[in-house]
Amino acid sequence: MVHELKKLPYAFNALKGISAKVVEWHHGKHHAGYVTKRNEIEEKLKSADKTSANANFSEYGELKRRETFNANGQVLHEYYWDSMGSDGNADAKLPIVKKIAEDFGSFDAWKNDFVAGAKTALGWTVMAYDPSDGKIHNYTGDTHNQGGVWGAVPLLPIDVFEHAYYHDYGPDRAKYIEAFLSNINWKQINTWYENIHGRGT
Repeated sequence: MVHELKKLPYAFNALKGISAKVVEWHHGKHHAGYVTKRNEIEEKLKSADKTSANANFSEYGELKRRETFNANGQVLHEYYWDSMGSDGNADAKLPIVKKIAEDFGSFDAWKNDFVAGAKTALGWTVMAYDPSDGKIHNYTGDTHNQGGVWGAVPLLPIDVFEHAYYHDYGPDRAKYIEAFLSNINWKQINTWYENIHGRGT
């Protein structure tokens, strides 16, 4: 097992408005499933027949398509869990909060855009730093391996697949988004942001 399921940084019942049962299922079944399948796919790729690879159908081609689906499923979930566990308070003094306000005009403008993206996407909305223009963006994707921008670094992803909220809120996705925002650990997100600049990007 090259890739391992990362442990949660808090207890199942630590999040406000997201039940312990949902956290347990989401982490232990969905997130774990992506890790397991990523390992399985990488192992199968070692012996897959590359000579029959083609654009219509081949074992190699299907493995490569599902490789990015499961790899991104693992990575995005790691950011998702680690971005929560606090009170959602965005201290205006934090460099990431200042950067958001600079790039969007105000923090509230960013929040409105992030929420709109989370209501729109079938799978994810991801606040990311894009070194191609040096700005913060909210990108949306309907699956794990769709909607991302090469080179952009995820800082705050929200999972809006139904397994993330239906048990708690049914079809009321807006209530789940509100709960997610109330749990954000902005100090952790700021650390990731400052680490990006520490690498010289």
